[in-house]
Amino acid sequence: MEAELQSHIAFHLTGKRPNNGLDLIAGQNMRPALMAQYRDLAALRHDFPVVLVEGAEPASCIQSLSALIDGLAAKLAVDPAPERTAMHLRRLERAIRVAVLEQGARGTLNSLWHTIAAKMTAAGDDPAFADSLERAHTLLKIDGAVVACDAELPQNFVTHAWRSVEAARAKRFRKEIGALIARLADVLRADFSLSPQGRNPENLRAAMANAFADELDFDALSGVLSKLSAKVPVPEARLKRVREVLAILQRQRFVSLEGVTTEGTAKSDLHGFLFDNSAQALAAYRERLPEIVGLVRAMSIARLELRSDYVPERHDPFFRDFSAQMLGEDELALFPGYLVRLRAADLKPGDNSELMELLGAGLPVKFLLQIDDILEPSIIGDGRLAFRAGAKQLAKMALGLHDVYVMQSSGSGLFKLRDQMMAGLASYGPGLLSVFSGDSGTTGGISPYLVGAAATESRAFPTFWYDPSAGADWASRFSLADNPQAAADWATHDMRYEDGEHRRVDTRLSFTMIDFVASDSRYAAHFAGVSSGKWEEDLFPAAEALGTRVIVAGSTQRSVPYILMVDDQNAMRRVIVDEKMMIAAEHCLRQWHSLQELGGLHNSHAKALVERERIAWSAAQAALDAARSVATPATAAPVAADPAIASAPVASPASAAEEPERADGEAYIDTGRCSSCDECTTINPKMFAYDNNRQAYIVDVKLGTFRQLVEAAEGCALSIIHPGVPVNKDEPGLDELIERAAPFQ
Repeated sequence: MEAELQSHIAFHLTGKRPNNGLDLIAGQNMRPALMAQYRDLAALRHDFPVVLVEGAEPASCIQSLSALIDGLAAKLAVDPAPERTAMHLRRLERAIRVAVLEQGARGTLNSLWHTIAAKMTAAGDDPAFADSLERAHTLLKIDGAVVACDAELPQNFVTHAWRSVEAARAKRFRKEIGALIARLADVLRADFSLSPQGRNPENLRAAMANAFADELDFDALSGVLSKLSAKVPVPEARLKRVREVLAILQRQRFVSLEGVTTEGTAKSDLHGFLFDNSAQALAAYRERLPEIVGLVRAMSIARLELRSDYVPERHDPFFRDFSAQMLGEDELALFPGYLVRLRAADLKPGDNSELMELLGAGLPVKFLLQIDDILEPSIIGDGRLAFRAGAKQLAKMALGLHDVYVMQSSGSGLFKLRDQMMAGLASYGPGLLSVFSGDSGTTGGISPYLVGAAATESRAFPTFWYDPSAGADWASRFSLADNPQAAADWATHDMRYEDGEHRRVDTRLSFTMIDFVASDSRYAAHFAGVSSGKWEEDLFPAAEALGTRVIVAGSTQRSVPYILMVDDQNAMRRVIVDEKMMIAAEHCLRQWHSLQELGGLHNSHAKALVERERIAWSAAQAALDAARSVATPATAAPVAADPAIASAPVASPASAAEEPERADGEAYIDTGRCSSCDECTTINPKMFAYDNNRQAYIVDVKLGTFRQLVEAAEGCALSIIHPGVPVNKDEPGLDELIERAAPFQ
């Protein structure tokens, strides 16, 4: 037993594997325990695959296959057998999901529907199946590519969303330019119709479109009109200005004018706004800037002319010197935005700094940065375990630019963030969408969807967005809300499994950076499996050790951190984690804490303020107690008014009498002093809860661990949590925990 303990400690501290029972995890298709239940992802109803709906508005251009099927089932709820119809639709949905996610099928929703439905109908014996699908398909009014969460998803998803946003923008731009063109043409047409040339018989006949050629004498009509009073002549300078402006509007190359004018630019001559490198986008923007200036100038002149507000003496000098510096954001927001699609693997040295410089320049360019590998080994080479920062840090760096829209997400989270993404794409100005595809190629048979979700859950690639147009402060602009259990260090989940003796085990596991890295074959050497017969008490959950450093060089502590993993036979294994991996996970945790502060979670400035208020309150309370202790009923003198003392809450005799009697060693909270800071309820919302006054109390110490009680006490700014004594005498690390709890008893 002692030899096994020493081998465990030796591996943890050194990463070297003694020859006495520590197993390699490489080649066993092992994955973290919490991921084991998702081996058959196609059997689960989730966001993917999604349909990239053709011709739809931004709000509905990307839809989940599951939601579409549910919508069709709801429309057919009036059928004589709605449950059967819904069941048939769910069978088709699963078949499409399996074909797309597992078999690599690609195509539009309609094509996949017809192909797969035909195969299922031919192979089945339910005559109502084909009828259900046919009636449902008649209600399906949309179509579009069906895509999986794979290496191509970020580009397909974001490009489709961008095109939908730009189509809506072009529609607004086309409407505005079209209205100006039509009204300017009316000015010229009206001027011509009142001129001698416009009154000749041939032009009158053309204007009437030969509608009354047999009834009207156009020669006589021309003579009558010529005898009418002469019109007020339009100055030739104004006519020339209107013609020039009209020509510019009709020749512009930013949006198609089909349906607006027959003199517009052909679609094939329109500018392109989709690029695969930043240099091309920058060159195009610079080249087109004079066109933008000229078009905005023409639109401004047109509006003045149509209101008859153009004064040559005032406006000619202004528009003669009109330049890019005079362009307003509202005007520029009419023009199409640029999308540059980048892959982190293709970036060269220096590209990161160039990208940051372009973002800081304020150009209307959105960058999609696709990252396929966030665990690429660092080139430090000094024996430490570190992951290359590179492109995966660009989103965090871009937050410091303040006026740049920033969104970071794994591919698996894109669908849930589609509204935020659409808002960012529609905004004027620069933007960065950093997306982890999950397709690193080093995770065995784990799908990119699950890898991406695990990266977010483990804090290795947190989800966040920053919208500079959402408000004036960080609370309005920045959000971490789309991360699982964003207020906690690690996301935790209930898990049930059967042990080697066929007993049911209910536990609660945290999913940490360590669990995420354990699924990557490149880092298998940092883990060592322990056979199920050797699950001794010297093993300690790694999640609870993070931040507290259970083992250090020279320590006599007899606990070694581990995680739970499941092998390809679905057998649960405890896997020891080496010290290098623990340090890497703690680095990840510190980065997560920094993001939490930006998101207003566990803000150190707020904690310091609460602590200062607690000290001031304690001082005021002590002064009040001292004043009471020296006074007697016969000679008591009024105490000088002290604002701090006067404002301090004082417990009344009634409230003191209501204090419940407590057993020795019982854990409790001074509920009346609770400031509702969420610290304890974040650690364990089952053990800690709020009463009707939103003040914390302990529901039941058996719903958590003594470690959680101690951590809550240490994190409480008011020091009102008293951990008592441990209820579970077998909990690991009690000696250390009892020592840490002593100051709060």
